[in-house]
Amino acid sequence: MSGVSGVTPAAIPLGTFLAVTLAFAVTMPGPAAVSAYADAGPGRQTNTTPPVRLDPTAPGLKLRPGRKLAPGRVLDIKSVVETDDGGERREDTNVDVTFALQAEVIFDKDSADLGDAARARIRAIADEVKKQKATALRVFGFTDNLGDADHGVSLSKERANMVQRELAKDLGSATIQYEIRGYGEQYPIADNATEDGRRKNRRVEVSFPRK
Repeated sequence: MSGVSGVTPAAIPLGTFLAVTLAFAVTMPGPAAVSAYADAGPGRQTNTTPPVRLDPTAPGLKLRPGRKLAPGRVLDIKSVVETDDGGERREDTNVDVTFALQAEVIFDKDSADLGDAARARIRAIADEVKKQKATALRVFGFTDNLGDADHGVSLSKERANMVQRELAKDLGSATIQYEIRGYGEQYPIADNATEDGRRKNRRVEVSFPRK
C-alpha cells in the first residue's frame, strides 16, 4: 500500500517544496518484494513495535468464531519533501530525519570543496539538528556508477568529511558523535541509466534520530 500524499511535516527548514509523500508497506503472504533502490539505505532503522496490547477476546472486535487477530505492528511512515531545484531532499520517518544534498549543488564537479550556497544549506540542517536535540549524526557520501568505483568511494568519503566539518562549525564536536562514511555507487536512490537519476544518486546524506 503506498502513495498517500498531501501531508506537510511541520517546521521543515526548506524554502519552497515540490511534493510531500507518505509511503508505507504492509507485509503480506507470498514472495518478498525486492526494491532495486536503497529505500532504507545504510544505517537506517524502523520502529514497528505495537504501541498498545489488544485483547483478542474483547466483544467490540466482533471476530467470527475461530478467527484470530494477526500480530499488531505500527507501519513505518515516511514523508518526503524536495526543494524546487531538487538540490535538497528531506525524509522523516518514525525514527529519524534524513537530509540529502545533491553533490553538484554543493560541490564543483569531481571536487570536495564547498561553495557559499552549500554552507547556507548545511547551516539549515544544523539548525534542525539543534531543534531535534540530536547527539549522534550519520554523514554518508554517495556517487553514481560512472567512472572508477574506487575513486567514487574516495570522493564520496571526502565530500562526507567536508560536510561533517561544516556541521561541526555550528554544532561542535564535543557533544556530537559523528559517523562518516563514503559508499561510492552503493545504495542508489534512483536509476543510474539516466542523467537525472545519476544526479540524484550523487549526494551527501545527513541523518539523525527524531526527538
